[in-house]
Amino acid sequence: VHLEESGGGLVQPGGSLRLSCTASGLTHGDYHMGWFRQAPGKEREGVSCISRSGDITYYNDFVKGRFTISRDNAKNTMYLQMNGLIPDDTAMYYCAASKPGMFSCLPDVYDYWGQGTQVTVSS
Repeated sequence: VHLEESGGGLVQPGGSLRLSCTASGLTHGDYHMGWFRQAPGKEREGVSCISRSGDITYYNDFVKGRFTISRDNAKNTMYLQMNGLIPDDTAMYYCAASKPGMFSCLPDVYDYWGQGTQVTVSS
C-alpha cells in the first residue's frame, strides 16, 4: 500500500491550498480516509476524515468552515481544500487509510500513512 500526498507549500495568511492524496495497492472505496497534521513539538492530530463511501465527514473544530474534505474513489484520490489559512495551520500534513470498521478520526486506528506534505502559512 502506498499513499502519496501533494499540494503543500508556502502560502500567505488568508490564502488557500488544495492537498491531494493518491493511493495505490488498495481498493480505495474499502477504506476510510483522513488528513492529519503534526507541527514541531506537538502530537499528530486529526484534521478531517471521510468515510469510505464519502457520506460521513468529520472536521476538527479548528478547521470547521475553512477546510473541505472530499474523495474520488474512481481516481483513488482524496482531497483537502484549505481556505482561510492561518499561521497555526503550519504543519506537516499526512493522509492515512483505515481498514473497514467503525469510522473514526483518531490517528491510532489508521493503518497506512503517507510521507507527508509541508504546509507553511507565513507572510
